[in-house]
Amino acid sequence: MFKAGYVAVVGLPNAGKSSLVNALVKEKVAIVSSKPQTTRDNIMGIVSTDNYQIVLVDTPGVHHSKNALDKAMMKNVRSAVSGVDLILYLIDGTTMPSKEEKEYIAHLEVPTKVIKTKIDLKNLKNFDCDLAISTKTGENLDQLKNMILNYLPSYENKHYIFQPDYYTDKSIKFLIAEEIREKALEILHQEIPHGIALEITRFVEDKNLVHIDADLICENERHKGIIIGKNGQTLKKIGAQARASAEELLSKKVMLNIFVRVEKDWRSKPEKLKNLGY
Repeated sequence: MFKAGYVAVVGLPNAGKSSLVNALVKEKVAIVSSKPQTTRDNIMGIVSTDNYQIVLVDTPGVHHSKNALDKAMMKNVRSAVSGVDLILYLIDGTTMPSKEEKEYIAHLEVPTKVIKTKIDLKNLKNFDCDLAISTKTGENLDQLKNMILNYLPSYENKHYIFQPDYYTDKSIKFLIAEEIREKALEILHQEIPHGIALEITRFVEDKNLVHIDADLICENERHKGIIIGKNGQTLKKIGAQARASAEELLSKKVMLNIFVRVEKDWRSKPEKLKNLGY
């Protein structure tokens, strides 16, 4: 029998959702950052074999809405959990689940498994879970995969939801935009809050070369100065690392130009979020 279905990966910001999706897919589908709420859209990671296809839906972190961006992210979470065969609710193993989390899990109407993550770290907390895993060491990931398969529909013939050579539903432009945003988050550390976005404004692919122009969007002139850095050094560093990632992804030489643009309060403007794909 062939197994195929959808699995939503849900949890608080920084619970390890993107890391888990990347580990199971064995490709970099979603960006990973120590900053919470890095993932803003539902991103599908696809695991395909001759016997099954698991479509993992990486969701933004569950949190209270503060602005239009937060509301859009929570709308994506609700959309993800509404039509899946299984929910994996991830909890950082170094924290205790809150009362709100327990209530949220209790009200989910889809079969749900609580997964304790980051068990390779010290100071682990004791709480009830269905499985404890580490994406860093790979501990119990095979058991998790078997758990998932038990909840997916069975088919007499092969029933691929996506082409078996696909590993994500996102376009190459989206993946590159996320790579640039990831490098910016890594390099800027705590200097810039989550008020940055990335928009690809030009993407021209030749036989051996790809030309990419991108706007790194921030909320005020002070942030713009921090992103650019003294003599443009910070922006150059972001560009160099992002270009290397893009070349690895595309297997081609990349000419990448990143510009910094100020869009005041863009996170509170639904029309701007729509244009950016959130």
